[in-house]
Amino acid sequence: MEKVLHTLFLKHHFSDKKAKTLAKVYTENTLDGINSHGINRVKHFIKYVEKGIINVKAEAEKSESFGCIERWDGHFGAGIINATKCMERAITLSKEHGIGLVALRNTNHWMRGGTYGWQAANSGCISIAFTNTQPNMPPWGGKESRLGNNPLVISIPRKEGHVVLDMAMSQFAFGKINSYKLKGEKLPFPGGWDANDKLSNDPEKILDNERGLPIGYWKGSALSMTLDMLATLLSVGNSTYEIGKNKYETGVSQIFISIFPKLFHDTNLQEKLLNEIIQYSHDVEPMETGKRTYYPGEKTLELRNKHLKEGIPVDKEIWQDILNISFEKTRFSSPLFKLKLLNQQSYQLTVYLIACYNFCFN
Repeated sequence: MEKVLHTLFLKHHFSDKKAKTLAKVYTENTLDGINSHGINRVKHFIKYVEKGIINVKAEAEKSESFGCIERWDGHFGAGIINATKCMERAITLSKEHGIGLVALRNTNHWMRGGTYGWQAANSGCISIAFTNTQPNMPPWGGKESRLGNNPLVISIPRKEGHVVLDMAMSQFAFGKINSYKLKGEKLPFPGGWDANDKLSNDPEKILDNERGLPIGYWKGSALSMTLDMLATLLSVGNSTYEIGKNKYETGVSQIFISIFPKLFHDTNLQEKLLNEIIQYSHDVEPMETGKRTYYPGEKTLELRNKHLKEGIPVDKEIWQDILNISFEKTRFSSPLFKLKLLNQQSYQLTVYLIACYNFCFN
């Protein structure tokens, strides 16, 4: 998957380094079971590139510095590239000062916010990150969407498996709602309002109106608004109000905070305290026989290991579309790439043949 996506992004004029980063993140998101912000989102991303909404040449640059706090401008580049760079900068600042904050403006969708939580945790840092979005959620009691679902990420490094919380302020992220729509399934709980102002678990009715249900009802509404305020003020960027004026979601504002826990010289105690909290939650009697409780990020690790062993499940039509746009009208447009994908074996064969073709003609 990563090799195919790398080819696709090169075809759309990303540098080799950027194409590799994009391919890696989209593939890892899919590996972790977040297809909604992985393989399922790639065609949408390419459309933004083709429309010029995403500037393939642009990259985030520092505009102002205040010690351990910096402001960066994304220049409307790819959200994944900008977010990866800004989280890395926050990590570097935290290792110099104990804490680092990078406020980013004029960027695009970062896809799975948890990516940057894992990035920080893998570097041994605690992180907090959040973004605003286009309006897709009404303030509590309102009929029209005036708030973003403004995802919030918190991560904590841990030897036995990092703790990574990644959640939108809506009960379901809109990418997740679309995944249920693609599968022809209803949401397990109400996720938004229909055209008649009734709570619904029908993904099509929610997507038609783009009125998501805030987590915790009025509490999620207030938290969403506050995160938008912080992202806007700290970055001096666009608010959800300004983003909503655009035809497409672009120019969002994001915050990346990193804390370096080794500064405290008691990492063994930190690990003990984390495990104590996790064990206390694990030991609770489940409501349903055979079920259990999880800490944030634990299910992701389980799914990642499962997919590494058994392969990543993807929608065949989506994967075929990716192959089509990756290889048609290029030097790879030989009959080899007109294979009809019938099963998993043909997927593997196609990727193998692509690698052989690349090798021979490079």
